[in-house]
Amino acid sequence: MTDVATLKKHESKSAGTATITNRIAVRPRSVARPLLYGALVLCALLTLLPFLWVLSGSLRSLDEIRSDPGAWLPHDVTLDNFTRLFATEGFGRFLVNSIVVAAIVVIGNIVAASAAGYALAKLDFAGRRIAFGAVMAALMVPFTAVFVPQFVITVDLGLADTLTGIALPAMALPLSVFIMRQYALSIPDELLEAARIDGAGEFRIFFRIFLPLAGPAVATVTIMSFLFSWNNFIWPLIVAQSTSSYTLPVGLAATSQAAAHVTDYGLMLAGAIVVMLPVLVLFLFLQRHFVRGIAGTGMR
Repeated sequence: MTDVATLKKHESKSAGTATITNRIAVRPRSVARPLLYGALVLCALLTLLPFLWVLSGSLRSLDEIRSDPGAWLPHDVTLDNFTRLFATEGFGRFLVNSIVVAAIVVIGNIVAASAAGYALAKLDFAGRRIAFGAVMAALMVPFTAVFVPQFVITVDLGLADTLTGIALPAMALPLSVFIMRQYALSIPDELLEAARIDGAGEFRIFFRIFLPLAGPAVATVTIMSFLFSWNNFIWPLIVAQSTSSYTLPVGLAATSQAAAHVTDYGLMLAGAIVVMLPVLVLFLFLQRHFVRGIAGTGMR
């Protein structure tokens, strides 16, 4: 009986010690979580400050921007900047050109990068490592080192001053190929081998099995290639030799100069809002797949 009583006493002491330990462990967690959330909210606000200032500036008149450029809230809200922007000759054409170029780039990247990524990850052929090394090398080469040869090739092909010439160099981005290849590695080989045993060819496996499973990677490639094309300024500026081929960034830079070469900041800020909106809308629709695609490729 004494041994039983002693054992129960030790168990009660150990239980009390465990309870105290758990309370001590819970307190730092309960304190750390609000601090973490507060830090994340603060970082988000700091990130959003430039966008909020651009939005505020687009709703202010040019005279108000010049008199008080640091103000965060407009004294008199006006849509005059957007009205003048859409009334500017050629703005509609610039917007259509950007949409067409972005569509060509996105479709090209989805098709080319998916096929190349699948082949580099799942097909065994001579020179596969060399081909992947070439993709990685192209990924590390800066644009300034290759834009002159690209321009010469574009002129030789007769594609200068055309939307095709603007879109062609970005139709198979090395980053898109890398993303699709890394995601393809996460798909089990047994699944593809089972399809081959059932008599499915490589094209059927690619379209019926790989592409449906690679939805998150395709969404990631869509967002990144669209963002690259939509915000691209240097290459369209070089290739487009007339205003009829200007994309939105180039067109905004050309039309933002007022009389006596004074920058019309209100027009530029309104144009910046118009440029940002399609990217934000696309990301809101594909953000879940985008996060899954980044996680699946290991690009954390």
